[in-house]
Amino acid sequence: MNNRIVIDPEIQHGKPVIAGTRVPVTRIVGGLAGGMTRAEIVREYGVSEEDIAAALNYATELIELETFRPLPAPAA
Repeated sequence: MNNRIVIDPEIQHGKPVIAGTRVPVTRIVGGLAGGMTRAEIVREYGVSEEDIAAALNYATELIELETFRPLPAPAA
């Protein structure tokens, strides 16, 4: 999908990671969702701003590929 994101069964059990690291995409997206700033993520995980953008783009593309169905209405 992206040259900054790799999936290798030998790294992090095949989870998508930032190329050249063992940092999972989920850690970056989760950090941002949890309130970390981009600067904190760069400092904490040793990734670049471009890596963060790639992780967000990867997550966006995965969500776009999903099929969504309405939840069943609760029983009355």
